[in-house]
Amino acid sequence: MVGKNRLRCSRSVENREIALDYLKRAHEVLDIEISGIEKVKTNMGEGFIQAIDAMLATVKNGGKVVVAGVGKNWHIGNKMAATFTSTGTPAVALHPIEAMHGDFGIVGERDILLAMSYSGASDELIALLQPVKRKGVKIIALTGEMESPLAQHADILVSVNVDQEACPFNMAPTTSTTATLALGDAMAMVMLESRGFKIEDYAKLHPGGAIGRTLLLHVEDVMRTGARCATVNTGQPIREALLAMTGAKSGCVAIVEEDNTLAGIMTDGDLRRHLIKTPDLVEQPVESIMTAHPITLSKDMLALEILNIYETHNIDDLIVVDENNRVIGAVDIQDLPKLKIL
Repeated sequence: MVGKNRLRCSRSVENREIALDYLKRAHEVLDIEISGIEKVKTNMGEGFIQAIDAMLATVKNGGKVVVAGVGKNWHIGNKMAATFTSTGTPAVALHPIEAMHGDFGIVGERDILLAMSYSGASDELIALLQPVKRKGVKIIALTGEMESPLAQHADILVSVNVDQEACPFNMAPTTSTTATLALGDAMAMVMLESRGFKIEDYAKLHPGGAIGRTLLLHVEDVMRTGARCATVNTGQPIREALLAMTGAKSGCVAIVEEDNTLAGIMTDGDLRRHLIKTPDLVEQPVESIMTAHPITLSKDMLALEILNIYETHNIDDLIVVDENNRVIGAVDIQDLPKLKIL
């Protein structure tokens, strides 16, 4: 028995050492890739600026960004095109081989080609460049070799040169593709801001799913109104506030002045916190436990902003007021899952 326990202990130590080796190697890979992104960041300069200016001019002229690459860069290109498109820069991904068999029709005379090849010598990509040139389309090259065939054909050069791949043979595209992807994100975000793309525009491009709902719905679309919005006047006993909350099946009640302006909010949490300390609590005026000057919403705020307030302030109930601070509704966090926005 003792021998078996020693064997188990020995294996456990061995497994622990193997696990630490896994982590050590993973950390090394990430450090190499981080270093690659840092180098690309350092080398960003006039070429990047020219690329943004050219893409802005293309989109303004009714054109799109055509992203092309082969191998791993084909997959990177798909992601880049999707990010561009979803943030207001029209873009498509074009496979160079398919382009030579009919898909070249995707490329319009107003477009711009974003061609990616780390070596800059990919035969399939280089073959695409002459037809692109004949069409009068500008070429932006993302490459690690600034004297390569791709670089020589390009109108604008952006370096994605890195010191080494994370692959132990320095062969598998790892650091270079990570750096290229990060550079694509940088381009997309600079384009977004340069074109004045707003959150409302983002919403229009994401009509489905939770993202779309939180960006398209406004507070007035989700707030409780009428009998579902509990209110009591200042000076009323807490008992009346409880009855109002029960009637509205709400976790909060808005405390209002005679003209319906908001004085404060009382929640079931406030009630629980004070009930043990104050035996006759229900007979006390609502002001004794309400939260004065609470955070409020306006009806034209986006549902996304409701979620941000809930997360930032860790509260579950919000009162909606008009421009004169008069209560017009309430939003209960429990309603949001029903609307599929939480």
